[in-house]
Amino acid sequence: MKEDTLFRHALGDSPTIRVLELLIEGRELDHSLTDITEIAGVGWTTLHRLWPNLVGAGLVKQTRTIGRAKLYRLNLDSKTARQLVKLFETLIMEAMPKDAGELATATVPAARRVAVSTVDNGEAP
Repeated sequence: MKEDTLFRHALGDSPTIRVLELLIEGRELDHSLTDITEIAGVGWTTLHRLWPNLVGAGLVKQTRTIGRAKLYRLNLDSKTARQLVKLFETLIMEAMPKDAGELATATVPAARRVAVSTVDNGEAP
């Protein structure tokens, strides 16, 4: 069984989307590049290829340095980053049952992931 998320299902499963999803989910946390590669499931070389684009677009910012490790987080000062967060949250809220009412806000983290079963031809059932 392959794990998919609402965000990746809507935008495609690419290394950039995986990194952005991690940064959006953990937007209050600082991440090292090593943590990002491990948690997002992207290779070191791939991250180093796409990272300058994310920094250059102002989507991520360095927050501090611990030893030789630089730590980063989503740049919420960026209008584009804020719009990505809004999209992320909208996808979650739209996937919530309509009768969830006031409980929807409290259950958002649990509703974030969806499981998609794949068959040999790679299509979802």
